[in-house]
Amino acid sequence: MNTERERVAKLIRNAFSGVTLGNGVGLWQGQALDDYADEQTIAASRFRDEKANWSKISVDDLNRCDSSLSFFDAEGMRFHLPAFLLAELEGKLWNGVIFHLTSLDDYAKGKLTALSAVQRNAIREFLLLLRDDPGFTIQKPAIEKAIEEFWTE
Repeated sequence: MNTERERVAKLIRNAFSGVTLGNGVGLWQGQALDDYADEQTIAASRFRDEKANWSKISVDDLNRCDSSLSFFDAEGMRFHLPAFLLAELEGKLWNGVIFHLTSLDDYAKGKLTALSAVQRNAIREFLLLLRDDPGFTIQKPAIEKAIEEFWTE
């Protein structure tokens, strides 16, 4: 990782340090919801979820359960987002997280209500970094709009 990516990664780690899942929707639980699983399967998936330390979630699991981003509640999003952001910075996500930070209808904004000002700033820095990255040229207009309209300082 280059120096700027390392700076943003450190911001993310610091901003989300100590965040736990609490009663939020977990990664495997979200995948079960996406799969229209029965209540027993959803409960078993919840049992499987990491709840205490988001940094223990593997990139493989993030990729297997990337649709969970659509099923997280505010607590689930706050807990899992740093793992997705760091994996994106490392270029390891199959399907990026940008859509969930830039396509901000009322439902999507509701999933971001648990974020603190420090966490919002870390996400803003992440978006500013990717806005100028040649690998994200297609997403640049959406990133710019989201920064201007939602991820303000």
